[in-house]
Amino acid sequence: MSSTARQRLATLTTAVTLLVGAAAMAAPNASAVGSSACHYHITRETSTVTVSGVNFRTGPGTGYAAKGLLYKGDTFVASCGVLKGPVEHRQAWMYAKLLHRSKSGLAAGTWGWVRDGFAVSKT
Repeated sequence: MSSTARQRLATLTTAVTLLVGAAAMAAPNASAVGSSACHYHITRETSTVTVSGVNFRTGPGTGYAAKGLLYKGDTFVASCGVLKGPVEHRQAWMYAKLLHRSKSGLAAGTWGWVRDGFAVSKT
């Protein structure tokens, strides 16, 4: 192989590597997921948020984007859930639908994920 061909191949390899790396950096951390991520079903219960500033996320985990915040008194109905993380740090996440417009302005009927422990359930 001539030195010109090697030089062109090296330039092409470098360009492709840079493009792939840039695409990976620009990709979101995690894509939105719905009930397909659930591991268990939750009997439809109305839950009320007990603290303010809870993220209502696009997926079950902190790597997912927040759709908005839930505040004390906001209500939702959970349909299913998932357990995430190692046993010693396991977190339960619920896939839920807002019953009313949230205090932060999220529309009634919006689906999202909320970490268990920030709401109290009542039937």
